[in-house]
Amino acid sequence: MHESILAGLIGRGIQASRTPALHEREGDAQALRYLYRLIDADVLQLEDSALESLLQAAERTGFTGLNITFPFKQAILPLLDELSSEARGIGAVNTVVLRDGKRVGHNTDCLGFAEGLRRGLPGVRRRQVVQLGAGGAGCAVAHALLAEGVEQLLLFEVDASRAQALVDNLTERFGAGRAVLGQDLAQAVAGADGLVNTTPVGMAKLPGTPLPPTLLHAQLWVAEIIYFPLQTQLLQYARALGCQTLDGSTMAVFQAVKAFELFSGRAADAERMQAHFASL
Repeated sequence: MHESILAGLIGRGIQASRTPALHEREGDAQALRYLYRLIDADVLQLEDSALESLLQAAERTGFTGLNITFPFKQAILPLLDELSSEARGIGAVNTVVLRDGKRVGHNTDCLGFAEGLRRGLPGVRRRQVVQLGAGGAGCAVAHALLAEGVEQLLLFEVDASRAQALVDNLTERFGAGRAVLGQDLAQAVAGADGLVNTTPVGMAKLPGTPLPPTLLHAQLWVAEIIYFPLQTQLLQYARALGCQTLDGSTMAVFQAVKAFELFSGRAADAERMQAHFASL
């Protein structure tokens, strides 16, 4: 058990992140000395190649652990000593525990999204779902969707090799035909039960919608993992049509709950962390 905890988030464009407040306020509630720092490669004007030196600096200065976000969730894999079975299966890491000279990678995004789906969209149809994006967060979300009973996942991603790698990875874990590369987006969305956006399009710094809003229809449920802003343009269009929707807050909270537990060795109060998030 750590008497004090020093954690941080490595990513780009993360100044608006609510993660530090979530961790520190839960630490306060448990009478822990808990500091959480933002390590923003944009603010520091660093190239992606600086990731290894950032990890090394965190180790040398006594960090307990790090969260990892866009664009480093996959780039960090070769720099780690061990991976949890979940992180290995997903092929992406968002939490690194630094302990006994070792860097151990975990993935709490998958659990976070699955929890959001269960709480926010209980009982929705899961026959066919369209997912946009196959980056680090997209990998975790795709695993969560298939684990939560989606029969077929149609993946759309601008980087063809990245998309194929994710389909191969999902096929290995879930069997052939459960995840396929999408061909015609309009046709896929027209026949789908659900749509999930895991691309950064819709974030405050990248406004817009990840697909033409005219493709949406009232029978569709729509999920976002973006939480800044909470009401993306995609969700606004979907709600106007009467679609059931899921914003990015539950995933953000539950990945933080699990990361807090990995860093501190203590159970986090999920309801309290949800209340913190809502108040921010």
